[in-house]
Amino acid sequence: MPDKIYLIGFMGSGKTTAGRKLASVTGWDFIDLDREIERKEGKSIPQIFSLYGEDYFRKTEAETLRNLNILKDSVIATGGGAPCFYGNIDYMLSTGIVVYLKLDPDEIKNRLISEPSDRPLLKGIREEDLTEFIRNKLKEREKFYNMAHIITDGYNFDEVTLLKEIKKMLIL
Repeated sequence: MPDKIYLIGFMGSGKTTAGRKLASVTGWDFIDLDREIERKEGKSIPQIFSLYGEDYFRKTEAETLRNLNILKDSVIATGGGAPCFYGNIDYMLSTGIVVYLKLDPDEIKNRLISEPSDRPLLKGIREEDLTEFIRNKLKEREKFYNMAHIITDGYNFDEVTLLKEIKKMLIL
């Protein structure tokens, strides 16, 4: 069995929550890629975006992702854009099982407006424009998200069922 499970999906899709649950049932370590970047940089994600820009962040994200290759038996929650830059999706597909937590734009919006957030990509976007922003970003990103080994419902995530699906996939 591969020794990494990567969770991908749009911001607010529950990757961190699902990752913790999945790590709990597997007994594996849980890693939040954004927290690793913050630890490495000594700054928050919004600070990195503000000080250095998105391109610097994306390069740092790709480098940090690849530096996780020494870690075994890990569930890794990536940032929403991580699969879309610097060949990250290909790297993840070749080093572990990739799971896309899929949600529709309205559910993503409901989650994003119900949680306190300092997400750089949402800065300056009004609530009434949020659904359209999400739809447009999903159009850009879904070609990467849909490359995942497994696409699952992010709304009704069940870690035990997902683990069975992963094991079944590996047997075939």
